[in-house]
Amino acid sequence: VQLQASGGGLVQAGGSLRLSCAASGRTFSSHVMGWFRQAPGKEREFVATISWSGGSTYYADSVKGRFTISRDNAKNTVYLQMNSLKPEDAAVYYCAARKSELPLGFHSYEYDYWGQGTEVTVSS
Repeated sequence: VQLQASGGGLVQAGGSLRLSCAASGRTFSSHVMGWFRQAPGKEREFVATISWSGGSTYYADSVKGRFTISRDNAKNTVYLQMNSLKPEDAAVYYCAARKSELPLGFHSYEYDYWGQGTEVTVSS
């Protein structure tokens, strides 16, 4: 599985961005997908994850109620809608996929495939 993230950019605090992650391959619908982020000088942290069908999602407490993860299996794409952005949300955001038919994952070591990252900058 190859992943290509896009949609990052500069936004003012309180604004919104939608990240996209396009996946290659015919097995996308059997992979749990996740979003992680890494700010300068910090470890990579979990943001959100979504099940194969999209029916189950889980969020880090820091983004709950502001971010929404979704997927379109027909387009092999997973999204991260980010609203009410805060300066502390600034980071490089990575999409990731678990190996086929595994359950939701909440740690970076559980993911096997990674995109190249897209940078989000939030001005105060």
